[in-house]
Amino acid sequence: MKKSAALTLALLLTLTACGQSAAPDRDQVELTVFAAASLTETLTRIGEDYKAVAPNVALTFNFDSSGTLKTQIVEGAECDLFLSAAPKQMDQLDIEADPAVNTQGLDFILAESRIDLLENKVALAVPEGDPAGVASYADLARRLKDGNVLLAIGNSDVPVGQYTQKIFAYYGLAEDELNAAGVLTYGSNVKEVTAQVSEGAVDCGIVYATDAFSAGLAVADTAAGEMCGRVVYPAAVLKNSAHQEEARAFLDYLTGDAAAEVFAAVGFTPLTKDE
Repeated sequence: MKKSAALTLALLLTLTACGQSAAPDRDQVELTVFAAASLTETLTRIGEDYKAVAPNVALTFNFDSSGTLKTQIVEGAECDLFLSAAPKQMDQLDIEADPAVNTQGLDFILAESRIDLLENKVALAVPEGDPAGVASYADLARRLKDGNVLLAIGNSDVPVGQYTQKIFAYYGLAEDELNAAGVLTYGSNVKEVTAQVSEGAVDCGIVYATDAFSAGLAVADTAAGEMCGRVVYPAAVLKNSAHQEEARAFLDYLTGDAAAEVFAAVGFTPLTKDE
């Protein structure tokens, strides 16, 4: 009986070891995605959906301003896929971009993977009830000059702040003068600007239309193309990614119908690879 029990135990241990060696642990991949803060809600939802498509891929998102993410990449942070809220930050990492933008000759982008993924709008958002009665960008410009409105904007190193600077230029506004007059507050990314508006700490804020939608904010106006240009979100796999195949697969998924529905639901315009 003792010999039989020993044989049975040995067999069970052998089967357990075999089962462990056959487990799919070696196929599990952790994919690190750096994405603009304005993509937080949509990519989090898409990431959940993607589990059913690629159960062996664990997505880790790092959401922040595109400028901050670009800096982290340059400083050696592990990243497989980068989604920027503007071409500038992507160009600064792309050796094939204009040298006037990629002034350091950085070469981080897997060139053939780069696409324009989405388009957004720059919105003038107001708190619930719009207590200050801000009607439009033109109205905002007049009131900024008069000094009787408080506006939240992004820092100059983040895309939403850079689009805001173009809007100021369109209306002949000098940011330094406005800041000195005390009519501006700042956020280090679009979510910080959106929060100031949501909390009623300011009369209005310049954010992306999708962030206003996600936060339930009213939009007084959206910027036309001549005011700040198109708001295009490029995406690309990084050259030093250890998981380029999986990163490409996820990027392909982001261009598909299922992801497009999620993006469109909050106000993004999905772009085709030919646009």
